[in-house]
Amino acid sequence: MKRLTAISICSLVLFSAAFVSGKGVRTAGAVYPDSLSSVWLYTEGVKQNTIFEDTTRANGLFREAIRRDSNYAPAWYELAGNLLATSPDEAVEAARRARQLDTDNLWYQRFYGQALLMTQRYNEALQVYNRLMEEDPSDPDNYRLVAALYEQRGRPYSALMTLDSAEVRFGRIPLLSGMKRRLLVATNQVDKALDEARRMVDEAPYDADNHVVLADLYAAKNEDSLAMSEYRRALAIDSTKIETLVSLSDFYARRQDYRSLLAVTRKLFLADNFPLEMKIKRFENFTSDTRFYREYYFQLNDLASILAIHYPNEPKVVELYAGHLIASGELEMALDLYKNHLDDQPPVEEYYAAVIDIESYLQHPDSVEKYVTRGLQLFPDRIGFHLSKGHVMNQMKQYDRAIKAYRESLRYADTDSLRSVVWGMIGDTWHQKAILTYSIPEEELFARERLGGRRGIDRRAMKQCYKAYERSLALWPDNTLVLNNYAYFLSLEERDLDRALVMASRVVELTDNNPTYLDTRAWVLYKLGCTEEARRILQKAVALDAQKSPDLLVHYGDVLHELGEQFMAEIYWQRAREMGYNARLIERRLQQPAKPKSDE
Repeated sequence: MKRLTAISICSLVLFSAAFVSGKGVRTAGAVYPDSLSSVWLYTEGVKQNTIFEDTTRANGLFREAIRRDSNYAPAWYELAGNLLATSPDEAVEAARRARQLDTDNLWYQRFYGQALLMTQRYNEALQVYNRLMEEDPSDPDNYRLVAALYEQRGRPYSALMTLDSAEVRFGRIPLLSGMKRRLLVATNQVDKALDEARRMVDEAPYDADNHVVLADLYAAKNEDSLAMSEYRRALAIDSTKIETLVSLSDFYARRQDYRSLLAVTRKLFLADNFPLEMKIKRFENFTSDTRFYREYYFQLNDLASILAIHYPNEPKVVELYAGHLIASGELEMALDLYKNHLDDQPPVEEYYAAVIDIESYLQHPDSVEKYVTRGLQLFPDRIGFHLSKGHVMNQMKQYDRAIKAYRESLRYADTDSLRSVVWGMIGDTWHQKAILTYSIPEEELFARERLGGRRGIDRRAMKQCYKAYERSLALWPDNTLVLNNYAYFLSLEERDLDRALVMASRVVELTDNNPTYLDTRAWVLYKLGCTEEARRILQKAVALDAQKSPDLLVHYGDVLHELGEQFMAEIYWQRAREMGYNARLIERRLQQPAKPKSDE
């Protein structure tokens, strides 16, 4: 603790001759005057604290002084101050010892009370500050702390009595008056709090804060017209005062008068002395409710525009305004906003990532490639840009280049789980390459291959796909996406089905009723001949599938057909065709002869 007490100053004057610049604790062979050794050590410790700011050496000197004379209170006090931040319990004991040795020293008592507060020993602190209030009644801060400690212990009436005593002794002090009003409200004595606030207004009618206090209390009693009258008086005194506007906005929020709330918020957004962080937080609170966003879109758009105009180069505001544009459906405007900031210095990685994401969504692969290239030039070690390059190559069906980009990204993956994800992407890309030239469903390709057709899948590419999946699972055995895809492709090939079932079952265990994963497990069971179990799972998957996947509907129809439920099978096949499944393959299914109803 960097401070000089009265004792310290006297000691420094008396023993300044003993100071030698740059020297620390004397060696064991040094000789001190017997009666003054502790004083000398204490004084050296103060020097180390105040001049050289070396608390470690100072603590050593203080401890040596205490060892030589355990009743030397100044050394206990200084040691306590140094230890409070690093060893609070030891500091409390040192402060207690200093106070015990010199009970009349108010410095020691105050510091002991502070140490008890910092270590949350509130009961002991209350005793100390009650004594300080008696021994040093001229310090209003003692009354404040005693009142706060009574409140913390659940004794609000004792706290109020303490504050009343302070008011009698010192008159009205704003901080203590504020505590008193809050306690009166907390104890349902709102009328008394109102009387206090009215007296404050009478004493200082041109203080806007007093009118706000009175308005808040009227609002607490639901006397809205009186509250609004006081708010108007406060605004008439100073229409730009932040505290008044914040209180008024809170009043409107509690009354759910959102148009008035947004009008006051507009004034806050225009105020330079209202912190930007608070503006952003308020806007985020308003826009967290989609219905509110939609109903008050024009007012919120105005607030977002104010921020964009006043803070055009603030990254948080750029993100906020772009997010607002995207939520408003103005995707192109958001894209232009981000592009306008790509030349900011220093360059902002998130702007490039946003441009790439939006261009990808808009299916502009050439533009994506352009900005990915720029992003990699500026941020060559960011894995996200390498992955984006792989994604855009995938989108352009340049699978070899995509695989190369994904492999390059592995250099920047810093966890096994992330490396597993990348290997999963590599496997998926090999799978895409395996069915590159075909526009019919992949399970039909596998079927053609099994029947010896010439237009089956690319076996070499599928072999690479499985190798990538194996590497992925070696790094992260519970990678659900890889487990699911691996199991499904094995089921299409109708090989290693037992392992496929283990993987598909594990995915279902790890996830919460995902229709796609349920479909994979059911399809593996179907291939294993467990048709009835597959039907039960698919029935659940279809019910849960909000996207109405045509593949899922086809699978359910195939299982129902196998069980002899031809009528229902045809219904689901027809629905799959309506959802975009290959019409020719649906027609082929519809022409199949019905099977006898299963007794399974």
